[in-house]
Amino acid sequence: MEKLTLTIRHVLERKSFQGARLIAGHEGLDREVKWSHVLEVQDLDSLINGGELILTTGVGLQLDLMTQFHYVKKLIDRHVSCLCIEIGPYFEEIPEEIIKLADFHAFPIIIFEKKVRFVDITQDLHTYIINQHHQMLSQLDTMSRKFNSLSLTHNGILKILQELNHFFKQSAIFITEKPKLYYYPSESKVWETQIRLLLEQSSGHYAEPNSLAVGGQSFAILPVEGLGQVLGHLCLQRSQAVPEDFAFLILDRAALAIAQILLRDRTIEERKQNNEDDFVRNLINGRPVDDEDLQTFVPVPSKNMYYRIFHIQLAISEKNLHPSDWEEIKLQRLMSIRTLLKRCGFFPALSCSKNSITAIACFLADNRVKEEKSRSLQAIEQIREMNGSNYIDGQLCQFGISSVYQAFSQANKAYAEALKVEEMCQKGVAESPFYENLGLYKILLEIKDPDFLRTYADSYLAPIFEYDNKMDSNLFETLAVYLESNGSKKDTAERLFIVRQTLYHRLEKLEMILGADFMAPANRLALESAVKAYRILL
Repeated sequence: MEKLTLTIRHVLERKSFQGARLIAGHEGLDREVKWSHVLEVQDLDSLINGGELILTTGVGLQLDLMTQFHYVKKLIDRHVSCLCIEIGPYFEEIPEEIIKLADFHAFPIIIFEKKVRFVDITQDLHTYIINQHHQMLSQLDTMSRKFNSLSLTHNGILKILQELNHFFKQSAIFITEKPKLYYYPSESKVWETQIRLLLEQSSGHYAEPNSLAVGGQSFAILPVEGLGQVLGHLCLQRSQAVPEDFAFLILDRAALAIAQILLRDRTIEERKQNNEDDFVRNLINGRPVDDEDLQTFVPVPSKNMYYRIFHIQLAISEKNLHPSDWEEIKLQRLMSIRTLLKRCGFFPALSCSKNSITAIACFLADNRVKEEKSRSLQAIEQIREMNGSNYIDGQLCQFGISSVYQAFSQANKAYAEALKVEEMCQKGVAESPFYENLGLYKILLEIKDPDFLRTYADSYLAPIFEYDNKMDSNLFETLAVYLESNGSKKDTAERLFIVRQTLYHRLEKLEMILGADFMAPANRLALESAVKAYRILL
């Protein structure tokens, strides 16, 4: 790699510099020389780009010390690599003040004590630099072809990082928003946390090729882009022996190959997800599914394998979205829910629409602990903690969870249960997301005729509704809470935020309307079912 950079150290080894002597700036021998230039004028601002080796005899310069000092200072400020002076009538010697200035800035000053042909020096250096550029282009082409070839192999990203390490002899890291990290060699992992933190705090500062300092080390960092978005960042530990421009050119070719891998994987993931989506929809709608799909998307049936169906109603429905934007949102949502359910011990198959997510959540359990409610509640709690990341606001989601099943032929029944309990939770009728906790609602929900439910509720509750409307009272609410509290006057008064005396007065009114035996088992069951039927109709 050292051959790709021409430094002052290399220049002094050239045959054309055999008679030269370094008199200042010994600490700047590793400065890179990008070009050589003969300069005999003071007005140099428009003539220098930085990185040049300047050759001069001093002709055209005034000979006083102050002019020479400012001339050298201006070269330093313009990031010139080195100053080569031919000692003669214009520069008989180099003043001590200029040598101190050069030493302070590690700015090499080389003198020729005999006459030299500047044309031979520039020709020699330019030939070397042009050959360097040719070699770099050749290396760039070779590395580009290697990267493209590696992008088609298994674990291509890691192999590309290995190739970068072999070429530059430095650590190579690829960081994405996902937890998975790619790095080579293994000791490079120590930089990951600090680099990730800097990227998160940068507010888009590294959306362009840049450099960053981590733990005393310098890294070249390049965003890996695809489909108009940043897919990750490629980081390479910097070496002074490698020209910065060349390092970024190599990184750019590596980033392009990595982007191709990520986009190809994304296409495969989208295709797989669309197939899974179709499979889940067919299953929950009672349509036939292929045995091959069953083996692909859900675990092999066994005596200890069960499943529940989760229905997650989202707060916002993205309607007017570009198809590519919707695919991104869909993938992010499904990846988040899949990861979360797996973490809770489920093996999920997922389907996503713009306003809901449906999961066939399989799990292993012993017959005696078949319900496995705790892991379902854990999953719900973790979803509720999502605060808009991955396009899900967990606090605004509603959940419905079916009973436990084994046969996938009953998936449509399980899906119907999940929808029913989600609807009851959305209305505020049910507090638990589990279908088995609906109790009497499970029977009432099977009655498809709302007119029948209304007639049934009115047959028991109409006198109470009439009294509440006439007297502007709360007898219906009191009855409902009294029934839910199992006839406990203390609990009922506390839940209604009223004193006992007020409750006793209301209960007397209920006895007058419903009869003194309204809490007898048969009458109580009828009233409870009527209250629940009324709430379903709200």
